[in-house]
Formats: sequence, structure tokens, C-alpha cells
Amino acid sequence: MAKWVAPFAFLAVPSAFIIAQLIGALTTAQVGILRGIPPKQIETWLQNNLLAQFLFMMLSEALIVLAIFGLLRFLHWTWRTIGLSKPMFKHILYGVAAVIPYYILYLLIVALVSALVPSLDVNQKQEIGFDNATTRVALLLTFVSLVLIPPFVEEIAMRGFMYTGLKTWLPVVPAALLVSVIFGMAHLAEGGEAGPLWIGAIDTFTLSLVLVFLREKTGNLWAGITLHALKNFVAFMLVFVLHAS
Repeated sequence: MAKWVAPFAFLAVPSAFIIAQLIGALTTAQVGILRGIPPKQIETWLQNNLLAQFLFMMLSEALIVLAIFGLLRFLHWTWRTIGLSKPMFKHILYGVAAVIPYYILYLLIVALVSALVPSLDVNQKQEIGFDNATTRVALLLTFVSLVLIPPFVEEIAMRGFMYTGLKTWLPVVPAALLVSVIFGMAHLAEGGEAGPLWIGAIDTFTLSLVLVFLREKTGNLWAGITLHALKNFVAFMLVFVLHAS
């Protein structure tokens, strides 16, 4: 395998996410303008309108999948190359079984970091959008946007394409750490006006380590997709269902 594949994969995935989100935001904004939203109010509309947030998410995630498909064709890889093969029931069980170890590892890492950095805000709120989701339809759109789509897309991009590319040059542990650091850093911006969401970065870094372990253990992505979806489902229930009731 050519030596340039690893840095190519390392740079291509973040670039795909940035470009996809930019196109998604511009397209969604154009839809708002066509609906009569004044240009000066577009940013507020994008931040507060649930349908706009859903449209942005679907467009962005679809573009990321399309980008990964193009990258696979460029490298003459297949979906199976990056671990997206036919799922088996045992892979789902692996994902379910990994929930408790993930939370234990997360608590241990948070305790360690908190001891080293006492100023760490473990209660900082994550700005994930969909704040106005109260009706059944709104909750359904939020569920799709947080629990179903992102785990699939993020796994094929991060633990799929990027991790596979990095392993053409790096051993498992450095590749796992690098993917996990990038995955954690990608969630720093979700702190909103409160600043970088360090506790969220620690959470997703920890999750990524377990997801890479599942990829190595099973040889495919479905165990990781299952764990990722379950983790997001717990967050969905806590934030949008139990907290609102």
C-alpha cells in the first residue's frame, strides 16, 4: 500500500465533514430564503427551526457518505475494505455488551483528568440543537438526527475510512489514538457560547477507543455502530424525553 494513503485518509475525512457541513448550511439557508425568511434572520432560523436543523443534518450526512464513496472509488477500495460488511447478530451483541465497559472507562478517564485539571467543567451543557423538540413528530426527527444517522455515518468515516487508511502506515494503537483524538476534537465546538466542550471531547475520545476495539474484535463496523447508537439513544432519552417529562 502506498505511503501517501495514511496522510490522505487523515486529511480527507475532516475535509469531507467541513465541506459537507458548509454545503449543507448554504443549501438550507437558500431554502429559508426561498421560503421568505429575511437574509438577516437566516442564522437565527437555522439555529432555532427544527425542520431547518433536520434538513441541514440530512444534507450534510448524505454528502459525507457520498464523499466516502468517492474516496473509496479513488483508492479502489470497497465498503468491505473499511469494515462495512454484512452484519451478524453476534456483532450487535458485541455492541450491546460494550456499553457498560465504555461507561466505566469514561468515568475512570474523567476522574483522572479531573484530578489533573480541577477546572474541568464536567457539567457543561452540550449544544446539540433541536431544543424545541416537544411534539411526537419533532421527537421523531430528533431521534433520526441523533440516534440513527450520525452513528452510521461517523463510523464509516472515522473507524471505517480514516482508521483503515491510518493502519496502512501505523500500528493499531497509534492509529486508534490518532482517530480518537480527532474524533474528540471534532466535538469541542459543541460547547457553544460557553467555550470548548472539553468534557464532550473526553467522552467521544473514550467512545472512539472502544469503537476501535470493536472494529478490531469483529472485523467490521456494525458492533461499533450499535454501541454508538445506544450511547446516543441514552443521551436522547435523558435530554429530550425524561428531562422534558
